[in-house]
Amino acid sequence: MKLSGQNATDTRRGFTLIELLVVIAIIALLMAILIPALDAAKDRAKDVMCTSNLRQIALIMLLYLDDNDGVLADLRTNDPQRICNFYYWFDPDTGQPISNRHKDAYWGVCYRDYVKDRKIFGCPGFKSVAPQLMYPDRGSPELINEAAYGLSIYTSNKRATEVRSASRFVFCHDHVEPRVDDGSRDMFHNDGPGTMNLTDFREGSTRPARMAQYRGIFRHAIKFNDQFRTGGKANILWLDGHVAWQRETTGDDFPEKWYTGN
Repeated sequence: MKLSGQNATDTRRGFTLIELLVVIAIIALLMAILIPALDAAKDRAKDVMCTSNLRQIALIMLLYLDDNDGVLADLRTNDPQRICNFYYWFDPDTGQPISNRHKDAYWGVCYRDYVKDRKIFGCPGFKSVAPQLMYPDRGSPELINEAAYGLSIYTSNKRATEVRSASRFVFCHDHVEPRVDDGSRDMFHNDGPGTMNLTDFREGSTRPARMAQYRGIFRHAIKFNDQFRTGGKANILWLDGHVAWQRETTGDDFPEKWYTGN
C-alpha cells in the first residue's frame, strides 16, 4: 500500500561537488568581468562630479567679475611676498573664518561671499592622492575635501578685458597644488618643443616627495598603471566659464599664454 504523498519514483538529490565548483567558477568569472566595469563607472561618476563642481565655481567667478568691475580677486596676503597657497577656510588657531590675507588661506576664501557650499571646491577623485600631498605644515588630508582645485597665479588682480581670449585663459584646474605658479615645474606648459612640463612631479625631480603625486594630476579616465604615465585627463575651468578636459600632456600642446593671457 502506497502512503499518501509519497512518490516511489522520487529521484531528488543535492548538487554534486563538481556542479558546485562549476557554479563558483562561473560566479568568479562574472565578478572578474563586472568589478572593473563597476570601478570604471565609479571613476566616470567622480569625473562628472568634478566638472559639475567646476561649473559652479565658474558661476562664482563670473558673479565676482560682474560685481568688481571685471577684476579677479587679489590673492596677495599680508606678506607681500606670498600669495594664497594653502588649504584653510578656517583659521587653524581660532576656528573662525580665515582672512583672505592670511598666509594659510585657500584661494577660494577670496570668493567666499559668493560661495554657498564649500564642498564644490572638492573633487571626489582627489582623495586618493591627498595623503601624499599634505605636507606636515599644511594640515590634515580632510582639508582637501573643500580645497582640491589649483588656481593659476596669473588670475590675481587680473582684469578680464586684458586677456586676449577668455576661452583660452586658465582660471583653475584640478591639479594637486592649491596654487599653480612655478612655470614648467608645476604648470601644464613646458619650456619649448620636446621638453617636459610638471618637472617637479616627474621622474628625476629635484623634489622626490612630489613624484608620488604625479598620478594625481591627470587622474580622470586613467588608462595606464605606470607611475609617470596615466593616459588620463585633467579638468580645466577657463575664464569664459566653460569647463574642458586636457588629456595627459608633456606640454607641447599647452602654450604658456593660456596661463598668462598674453
